[in-house]
Amino acid sequence: MLSVLFVSLWLNNNTQAQQRNVTWTSQSKNSSESMPVGGGDIGINVWVENGEIYLYLSRSGTFDENNTLLKLGRVKLKLSPNPFEGKTFKQELILKDGYVQITGINGKLNAQVNVWIDVFKPIVNLEVKSNNNIIAEASYESWRFEDRVTIGKENNQNSYKWAPQGIVKTSKDEIAFNGNKIEFSHQNNAETVFDVVVKQQGLESYKSTMFNPLKNLSFGGVMQGENMVAAGNYTGQYLSTPYKGWTIRSAKPSTSNQIAILLKSSRDNNSIENQKYNATKSFAANKTWWNNYWKKSFIYINSSDSLANQVGKNYQLFRYMLGANAKGDWPTKFNGGLFTFDPQLTDTSFKFTPDFRNWGGGTHTAQNQRLVYWPMLKSGDFEMMKPQFDFYLNILKNAEIRTEAAWGHKGGSFTEQIENFGLPNPTEYGWKRPADFNKGMEYNAWLEYEWDTVLEFCMMILETERYNGENIQKYIPLIESSLTFFREHYTYLAKQRGAKTLDANGHLVLYPSSAAETYKMAYNASSTIAGLKTVLQRLTEIKSASEEQKQNWKAMLNTIPPISFREFNGKPTISPAKLWERLNNTESPQLYPVFPWGIYGAGKLGLDTAINTYQLDSDVLKFRSHIGWKQDNIFAARLGLTDEAARLTTLKLKDSGRRFPAFWGPGYDWTPDHNWGGSGMIGLQEMLMQCDGTKILLFPAWPKTWDVHFKLYAPYQTTVEGTLKNGKIESLKVIPESRRTDIINMLK
Repeated sequence: MLSVLFVSLWLNNNTQAQQRNVTWTSQSKNSSESMPVGGGDIGINVWVENGEIYLYLSRSGTFDENNTLLKLGRVKLKLSPNPFEGKTFKQELILKDGYVQITGINGKLNAQVNVWIDVFKPIVNLEVKSNNNIIAEASYESWRFEDRVTIGKENNQNSYKWAPQGIVKTSKDEIAFNGNKIEFSHQNNAETVFDVVVKQQGLESYKSTMFNPLKNLSFGGVMQGENMVAAGNYTGQYLSTPYKGWTIRSAKPSTSNQIAILLKSSRDNNSIENQKYNATKSFAANKTWWNNYWKKSFIYINSSDSLANQVGKNYQLFRYMLGANAKGDWPTKFNGGLFTFDPQLTDTSFKFTPDFRNWGGGTHTAQNQRLVYWPMLKSGDFEMMKPQFDFYLNILKNAEIRTEAAWGHKGGSFTEQIENFGLPNPTEYGWKRPADFNKGMEYNAWLEYEWDTVLEFCMMILETERYNGENIQKYIPLIESSLTFFREHYTYLAKQRGAKTLDANGHLVLYPSSAAETYKMAYNASSTIAGLKTVLQRLTEIKSASEEQKQNWKAMLNTIPPISFREFNGKPTISPAKLWERLNNTESPQLYPVFPWGIYGAGKLGLDTAINTYQLDSDVLKFRSHIGWKQDNIFAARLGLTDEAARLTTLKLKDSGRRFPAFWGPGYDWTPDHNWGGSGMIGLQEMLMQCDGTKILLFPAWPKTWDVHFKLYAPYQTTVEGTLKNGKIESLKVIPESRRTDIINMLK
């Protein structure tokens, strides 16, 4: 009984220490020193500057006519007399309950402001309490009060990127007082980048039947406060961006002020604007949702190594940021999610508006996006994966149309750098492409023949069935179409070269192919082969599939060529392909059979060959890094290389160097860098637990000096919760209990 009590106390203390709040006792210099607050599909940046509270408003799916992911404006809250002009100040992210609390004392005046987002309704709340009567003044500020032409690098925020066609402009919003409310909205123009891209890619005859998420899209919101009245306009400039402000103010001084910002979109299913809103009850329900979110899954590290503790803390903080889009219709973007801030605070040369993010808003870069979503399997956040899966399902028809139009065969072709309507990004497709160039291809040295990133999302879909028993029937056409493309396209290409469609061994000839963006004009890229083999094998295991379907998948599986190998120092290693012409990037796709595909790894056949690849391949060694989307930490964890996995994961998940510890970046992309955080999460999970069929490997790459309390998900609706202290398991809870016999302690 004593030992059980000791463990329980240690867990409680550890939880309290490691899931600690982020607390600041001084105000921020600018928006780069903001805190994230999220809920539902809304994310806001909150900071206090010169005694005033600021909020940047973001929501999933706010794509304008150029496919920029627009912010919904900035809110400023000023209190008079001002409690934040005194000597005592605190801003705290209450992680467990999912909100920010700001307190200030100025002489005898003290006040508290709670900033939170309703998880169940698209409402941002500011709740002000004070011991003396004060006036609250809330302003809505917008830099889109007039049309704004975007030039040069600023177009990297939209789908035109560095090659705009003529004048590109961000259209103005409609902003006005309506009684005591401030209303703001953006209505997309009749012609959007969708129309431009369809014309560019020769698909106008199909246009009326194609999925178009930008058409007639409008979004905005309403800001109002209890007993507040309209109080006029003003102008100003924040950093390099001019803006105009609309203000509402308390009708009379009070000790309690409530301000709500309802965000709206034409895509919303229903309107809640006229419904009675009880902020107190909603706040309580909101806290309950976040409490349950943290109970679902966690990793708390308690170590004498302060950097290891940072890893545990920042794992939780990044998962919090991902939770901001738990109920969104669109995936969380890899290049900042819902929490970007003024771009010149990331790159001083980018003196653009807060709408800017590098690598676009509606453009989908799958190599990056996958790292945001893979960790959600082991964290049990299956419902949060649905927007990413639906992204592909929604654009499937368009992807199939372009395949048929370009090559006359079946299957959905999903390129890298794909728009949210399923066609290649127009700049990557090429505005100055040769007239006779294959119209299905991107005219781009990095992206040509890179089709296989969709396979990782197909695999994630399949894994939600294996992990959580999800019904994935609606996604089977997507998976089948993605596979059909490979069979049909490489048969089509073979017919262009000669009379035979298969090689001497009855295998498809995957040429030209591409091993990630790195090994170009490849013959039988190993990353593609590993993806096709793994997805097809997993499909054959689905219980709901018909026997005919399984036979078709098995038949295709038999046509997939084997992975190729090469030698370094006389030892066998996985080759990135059988042959290739050139290198264009710095990925290591020869290790993709380790992650994400899991063909090689701890406890599996061929582990020595995979380790040789990691340790000896000259390209792998040259490309190794922890920055951005690099996944060497994941490879090391999967291979059971404990010291290396710990070193690289620590570099990934240590404090970002910005005021908020999990605002990593820009890396290769932008700040906050969500594929940086996602790859860090995956690496830490894989250090703790790996799954191979029914086997659950615990601590396959975990340092014995890192005490940990964790709860993670495993296949077959299994959760594993355990504590490790001084290198020994002190408690282990497996649900269902029958799965305990599948646990293998790799520390023994």
